[in-house]
Amino acid sequence: MIDKRPLGRSGIEVSALGFGCWAIGGPWSLPDGSPLGWGEVDDEESIAAIRRAVELGVTFFDTADIYGTGRSERVLGRALAGKRDEVVLASKWGNVLDEQNKWLVGEDDSVGYMRSALDASLKRLGTDYLDLYQLHLGPSDEQAILLRDACEDLVKEGKIRGYAWSTDTPAQAELFAQGASCAAVQHELSVLHQAPEMIAVAEKYGVASINRTPLAMGLLGGRDNAATKHTGTDLRATPPSWLRFYVDGRPSPEWFERVNAIRETLTADGRTLGQGALGWIWARSKQTVPIPGFRTVKQAEENAGALQHGPLSADQMTEIDRLLS
Repeated sequence: MIDKRPLGRSGIEVSALGFGCWAIGGPWSLPDGSPLGWGEVDDEESIAAIRRAVELGVTFFDTADIYGTGRSERVLGRALAGKRDEVVLASKWGNVLDEQNKWLVGEDDSVGYMRSALDASLKRLGTDYLDLYQLHLGPSDEQAILLRDACEDLVKEGKIRGYAWSTDTPAQAELFAQGASCAAVQHELSVLHQAPEMIAVAEKYGVASINRTPLAMGLLGGRDNAATKHTGTDLRATPPSWLRFYVDGRPSPEWFERVNAIRETLTADGRTLGQGALGWIWARSKQTVPIPGFRTVKQAEENAGALQHGPLSADQMTEIDRLLS
């Protein structure tokens, strides 16, 4: 079993498993119609799933203003009303949203926009502070330093407790990690994308490694098979270039073969495939906090169930390395 982990140097403690709230934002897109969400969702089901996760010991919830162009934050705020002191909330800024059309319309890396975006997120979430505020863009180093310093001001003002950069570039993570109140770096990590350089930065600076796409956009979730076809407003239906795990709505044969190679090891000890994938992340480093997505109570229960199994064993980790080599 695994229970709590520190959120870096912040003094904040979180459940070793967080919940990522991208999917519960529902459909949103670029102005040309290219989907950026995970398809239709039921807000009442999302709220029930969040509350069930809290019952099962999950205290960390990660969202962004752009997810559903504000919808994810509003749903999360509704679900956690009256429970603010029981949870740790993280959101992100940098993308410019059109809430009426549900579009991502641009980016803004100015300090002024950061402050206005934070105020808007706080209002949608129904709180007067965030535990973690994360940069969702890739600005120049010079601008990033200005934003890092502005985040320090927000900490002093009590509007946030810590900050992070959501990035897969080690140099960017290191730049933010040098800030006194930097608590984490958010980056991609899964058994299919092992990111050793990002883990090394987190361990060097003592910040948390918050892990997005821990289930490889669903490929490690156990629900997709070789014949699965995602359609409609699910971004996997017409995957952007960075979404390498799916092709034309279907699991990539190359990546699906790798999942099959490690399936038996990941599902040992009564784990589901997804629970095994989360156990791999916990065994990878003591800094890690994976944040799988969810849309239903059933998914929330399965993800939270991984806490009871905890990290994979050293032997299982060695076997997975052998199978993937």
